[in-house]
Amino acid sequence: MNNFGRRGFLALAAAAPAAAAAAPRTAELQKLIDACFEKGGGTVVVPAGRHVTGTLRLKSNVRLYLDAGAVLEGSKELGDYAVIPGPFRGYTDNYTDKSLIYAEDAENVTMEGRGTIDGQGAAFKGPYKVRLYMIRFVRCRNVGVADLTIKDSPMWVQHYLGCEGVAIRGITVKSRVNANNDGIDIDCSSRVRISDCDIWSGDDAIVLKSTARVPCRDVVVSNCTLSSACNAYKLGTETNGGFEDIVFANSTIYDTRLSGVALEMVDGGTMDRVVVSGITMRNTAAPLFVRLGDRGRPPVEGEAKPGVGRMRNVTIRGIRATGAGPVGCALAGLPGHPIENLALEDVRLECVGGGSAADAARAVEEQAEKYPEFKMFGTLPAYGLYCRHVRGLRMRDVELVAAAADARPALVCEDVEGLRIENGPEAVRR
Repeated sequence: MNNFGRRGFLALAAAAPAAAAAAPRTAELQKLIDACFEKGGGTVVVPAGRHVTGTLRLKSNVRLYLDAGAVLEGSKELGDYAVIPGPFRGYTDNYTDKSLIYAEDAENVTMEGRGTIDGQGAAFKGPYKVRLYMIRFVRCRNVGVADLTIKDSPMWVQHYLGCEGVAIRGITVKSRVNANNDGIDIDCSSRVRISDCDIWSGDDAIVLKSTARVPCRDVVVSNCTLSSACNAYKLGTETNGGFEDIVFANSTIYDTRLSGVALEMVDGGTMDRVVVSGITMRNTAAPLFVRLGDRGRPPVEGEAKPGVGRMRNVTIRGIRATGAGPVGCALAGLPGHPIENLALEDVRLECVGGGSAADAARAVEEQAEKYPEFKMFGTLPAYGLYCRHVRGLRMRDVELVAAAADARPALVCEDVEGLRIENGPEAVRR
């Protein structure tokens, strides 16, 4: 199809016969995208069938639509992917410079439909630079992704870096075929809405980052179903720009190897005004992990190490978790750098129990520079919540349950100022 129809649509030709189906159609697809852009905008329709492609560059006012039954299949040849470092300097420069679908400094870019994007990630083995993102948008405005199924990424499934106005709705992500298979990465971006998504990922399912000195702010994640071989929902670990005005709500988490919700500030920056509410969890190693640490990694090599960041004004409410592991949940700042104004309300955590008297008595090292994970401190002295270096800790209607006998107390507080507990477990102070 060489010209626009009545409504500005350009359609890719039907899929080739099976014998020729492996030939990349990159040039054909890119020509259609470019034609839409040159006409001021329009839709590129990918019909049912399998269509192999290398890097595609989306452009302003272009909508990529995958019909039901359409599979946009990433080539297995690394040479089919363009090297695009991108204009935004930050720590992700160290990861990869290739993508299947890429847009830069574009606006009003949309990807949607009932089709599938298949990254064929199992074909790519090795370090970061020989693997690629499936979808990467850099410094774009008004981005929409809806209804697609996205599967089997060589690395991160999606990366939205320095973008403003992102709406991701109703997508399905299934990617556990390679390392670093994050479901959605929101990085240094603002005005972001993620809703009604079903994510089953090998790495963090939904993760917010600030890999440069630009904050993530005004982000809402809601009505999602998450399962991960790492963390389900995470803020961090890259935190140089910080996080402001973040909401995670009305979602369910299941079968997650590390933390259900992990808030991790370790590379400077400030986390301020974060609300987590209405979350159910089943079979997570640690339902909650909150950490202010001091890895201190700068966004660009050679820059000065950032100082310790701040974490304040965090509210966690309406949590129901069963099948948590034996380690416990740490809410831990650093000496002289406490977590500030942390509230837990209407929270019920049920763990497997089984802790010993030796576990209850053990001293916990600070591990200021260590990579943050729920198990970084070892088995905690509390089977429920171990709180250390917190100023202004409020708990109301908090219930901590061990399914089996446990010699540890439910709650241990160490170097906690301004502790208030209403209708909750009695705190053991150390």
